[in-house]
Amino acid sequence: MNQNAYRKTLPGTADVQYYDTRAAIDAIEPGAYAGLPYTSRILAEQLVRRCDPALLTDALKQLIYRKRDLDFPWYPARVVCHDILGQTALVDLAGLRDAIAEQGGDPAQVNPVVPTQLIVDHSLAVEYAGFDPDAFEKNREVEERRNADRFHFIDWCKTAFKNVDVIPAGNGIMHQINLEKMSPVIQLRDGVAFPDTCVGTDSHTPHVDALGVIAVGVGGLEAETVMLGRASMMRLPDIVGVELTGQRQPGITATDIVLALTEFLRKERVVGAYVEFFGEGADSLSIGDRATISNMCPEYGATAAMFYIDQQTIDYLKLTGREPAQVALVEQYAKETGLWADALKTAQYERVLRFDLSTVVRNMAGPSNPHRRLPTSDLAERGIADAAKLQAGKGEEAQGLMPDGAVIIAAITSCTNTSNPRNVVAAALVAKKANALGLVRKPWVKTSFAPGSKVAKLYLEDSGLLPELEKLGFGIVAYACTTCNGMSGALDPKIQQEIIDRDLYATAVLSGNRNFDGRIHPYAKQAFLASPPLVVAYALAGTVRLDIEQDALGFDAQGKPITLKDLWPSDAEIDAIVAASVKPEQFHAVYEPMFSIHRSKGGKTSPLYAWRPTSTYIRRPPYWDTEGVGALAAFPRTLKGMRPLAILPDNITTDHLSPSNAILPDSAAGEYLAKMGLPEEDFNSYATHRGDHLTAMRATFANPKLFNEMVKNPDGTVKQGSLARVEPEGQVMRMWEAIETYMNRRQPLIIVAGADYGQGSSRDWAAKGVRLAGVEAIAAEGFERIHRTNLIGMGVLPLEFKPGTNRNTLQLDGTETYDVEGDLAPRADMTLVIQRKNGEVVRVPMTCRLDTAEEVSIYEAGGVLQRFAQDFLAGAA
Repeated sequence: MNQNAYRKTLPGTADVQYYDTRAAIDAIEPGAYAGLPYTSRILAEQLVRRCDPALLTDALKQLIYRKRDLDFPWYPARVVCHDILGQTALVDLAGLRDAIAEQGGDPAQVNPVVPTQLIVDHSLAVEYAGFDPDAFEKNREVEERRNADRFHFIDWCKTAFKNVDVIPAGNGIMHQINLEKMSPVIQLRDGVAFPDTCVGTDSHTPHVDALGVIAVGVGGLEAETVMLGRASMMRLPDIVGVELTGQRQPGITATDIVLALTEFLRKERVVGAYVEFFGEGADSLSIGDRATISNMCPEYGATAAMFYIDQQTIDYLKLTGREPAQVALVEQYAKETGLWADALKTAQYERVLRFDLSTVVRNMAGPSNPHRRLPTSDLAERGIADAAKLQAGKGEEAQGLMPDGAVIIAAITSCTNTSNPRNVVAAALVAKKANALGLVRKPWVKTSFAPGSKVAKLYLEDSGLLPELEKLGFGIVAYACTTCNGMSGALDPKIQQEIIDRDLYATAVLSGNRNFDGRIHPYAKQAFLASPPLVVAYALAGTVRLDIEQDALGFDAQGKPITLKDLWPSDAEIDAIVAASVKPEQFHAVYEPMFSIHRSKGGKTSPLYAWRPTSTYIRRPPYWDTEGVGALAAFPRTLKGMRPLAILPDNITTDHLSPSNAILPDSAAGEYLAKMGLPEEDFNSYATHRGDHLTAMRATFANPKLFNEMVKNPDGTVKQGSLARVEPEGQVMRMWEAIETYMNRRQPLIIVAGADYGQGSSRDWAAKGVRLAGVEAIAAEGFERIHRTNLIGMGVLPLEFKPGTNRNTLQLDGTETYDVEGDLAPRADMTLVIQRKNGEVVRVPMTCRLDTAEEVSIYEAGGVLQRFAQDFLAGAA
């Protein structure tokens, strides 16, 4: 197929070129384009524009005929990173430069090929709460001190690498900046217009799908592949249409809707799918509402959560200060190429789900899982609201003690909600009404407000609502991820000690997207997701034991009880303030200086980084070493004689595999940092130390909520904790000591697990940690998409049990050794050979989850970085 034949001038412009994808598709199958879903239309466009002409027709037929037997390339237009995974990706590239230089290559030639934007937003911990008027400045000061090594490296990247732009700390969350500024929706490069697409090193990158932009979360290793110019190979995903009908009820927020949708879509099994929302209900949602829904895409297990381009999109681009010429280009291109909502009415889906917005009630989620919807009307029935414990708690409070179920953290946080002005304004109005009635937060509640954009401060100041939030303790503590990412900071020592001494059931309530056990704070035994106004209400209540809909949150001056309905604003109040106070000039004021200052200069400094040998944050990665701790990554894999490091249940998250929250002094990482001379108050989080493998390795399976089924209590139940049992001795020890023992023996390892292994954040260290420990294969009932690709990127083989077979049916106890037999090929049948302690041999059929030829190639090379180094040196020879 001759692609140039489809390059045309965009109607309504003088010189803007575009590729007429409709004509290319209809040339193969007349009329086929009209039936394609939105996702397929965008995938087809980039094929027509960039695919090898010899492969193009066959690749387009995959989209036309809904076939899934051929890999085809995807070339994302951008890579967006937060500082944790973005930094570790750039640390890997810096290490790759060293390896290239040692082999005689030119390290300066190792650069991202695709434009890469790094936003520093995951480094700040809320050490100073929102009731401290200087919290923002104090938290930033702590962040700069703790992260000096990391920020030094990131500053070097700005000038050492080409195609890297950095937005430094204190400016907002990557997803909200992507939504409000970075995504043009339609790109214009070298005179050619095409749909914006991106991959991001965060599982919530689909946030910007709300604008009609295909944006998916990937692991750091897959992002490195894209950065370095290799196509991301894919097969046509399942594309599921979700028709939203009806209108939401008064008083229902976008958070309530997304929590209901998350439960619904999880039950409908959209894992790995591209979900496309349409219908009258979708039409009525603002971009802020749509972004709330798209953001939680990983919580319902999908890869992307698409909305079409329509008038809402255009209005939002104007509101956020995009240039008029860019807004006109988006509308003209979308209407001409069939990406406008009206043109999608003919789209055909292999599967359509229907969800009625009018059925949504006020919701929370929890405890522990974001898809565990908890209607506020059912709190008593679910055992959360407990009248007897509430009354007992009042007695404890009268004695100066915290009640059972105490809310120790109430945080308005996360891109999920703070990118939606309606949600933020609703919270501020609840605060205003509470202040007017004389209510105050309970003294043990650590309150905070961390919007994802500086614009939030401007519209709250314009409306006069910021002082109302500050008075109640929800002052701005940061423009960063904070609590949702486990960076909730330290508790008041007296409160923490009371929790320990009384073994209190303490909780957190946050307007985030994740509430996995152990994520939010080590002393918050469980956490609940809620809308921003509900977060304010729980700060007033101070406990989760009450019926938030009916019970008193406090009393007015006459002793009359004040309940939630007395504080809740009307939709008309919220909408009037949003309409009057959110303005384009605010977005100009924030983003014009931000993006004019922080542009990469590239190539202005040494191409090799001067590693700091005593740093616990940034260290030359070991993936090319042949000696030293963690060098198992460079040892030949045999897939023979493997012993299980752990046998794990269903729903293992990347927070279990490599936690991100605060490092405690009695953890393996804490002990290491103390030996390295760091004071305990500056241990920081696991996440911030991921540029140093010696610290990050000690985070592997360090979550205290882990259940390794190889470790049992005397009564036969599984013991909770970061524990392992070393074989053949049968000795139980802390996980890190077990890993060290096996590394010293050069013992190859395997992990056996249940369903949905690796769900959660797109955390490359969840794969790096196990590989450096010596794990060669994971045998599980199923894998979360991003984590599976990260495992392959580290040279770990994912194997999937056939239906009906699992660790329980095989009666595995951890005394076995394991071999893998069979030829590597995409989704090939292989055999897991299990040698039991009694000499019995069991041969178990498995599916190789190397899904594409590209993944086989990466695995065989030993991983993404090894594959690139081999190809780079071969090309330079």
